[in-house]
Amino acid sequence: MQPDKMMEALTERIGSLKILPLITLERAEDILPLGRILAGNDLPAAEIAFRTPAAAGAIALLRRDQPDMLIGAGTVLNRQQVQAAKEAGADFIVSPGFNANTVRSCRELGIPIIPGVNNASTIEAALEMGLTTLKFFPAGPSGGVAMIKALLGPFAQLRLLPTGGIHAGNLMEYLAVPGVLACGGSWLADTQLIAAGRWDDISRQIREAVALTGQ
Repeated sequence: MQPDKMMEALTERIGSLKILPLITLERAEDILPLGRILAGNDLPAAEIAFRTPAAAGAIALLRRDQPDMLIGAGTVLNRQQVQAAKEAGADFIVSPGFNANTVRSCRELGIPIIPGVNNASTIEAALEMGLTTLKFFPAGPSGGVAMIKALLGPFAQLRLLPTGGIHAGNLMEYLAVPGVLACGGSWLADTQLIAAGRWDDISRQIREAVALTGQ
């Protein structure tokens, strides 16, 4: 598939889900019950953060256990992490900021990227490289819904993935903004709940979030 078609297909799939669960793991094996909970509750997607050494292993385990799941690698900062994520089986890359070298690495390695932006200058840099699907991060501290609406004025072609400070209480406020593709959410599978194996609590939160979006 051509790069533009890959990004188009990725954007469509994330948009259909409305929520992209953000997951940080200390133990790679914890992704197995979590992945089954996500798939079983109509949210077959996960962005696994490269904030811990468990990330690549977790992606590989999830790819084998849930071959049809949409799997992203998040908090990716450089080419080495892009390479590790792709080799593990990630479908796409998400970065916290805009780094032209990371974008070029993704293109060379044939994997879509959604880089982070939170102001007009980084948006223009992304547009210069042909990117219109972007992560808005950190959403809450960067002005939230009001800032997104302001940026979409001059940049109406964007599809944004707000992340950071989003929870069940404000999810629908973000999703109501034209131009917001979906929202990233770490509240769905909090690291402490994962570490404690509180799968029932995580499952409940996922079901409630999916119900909010009307899926």
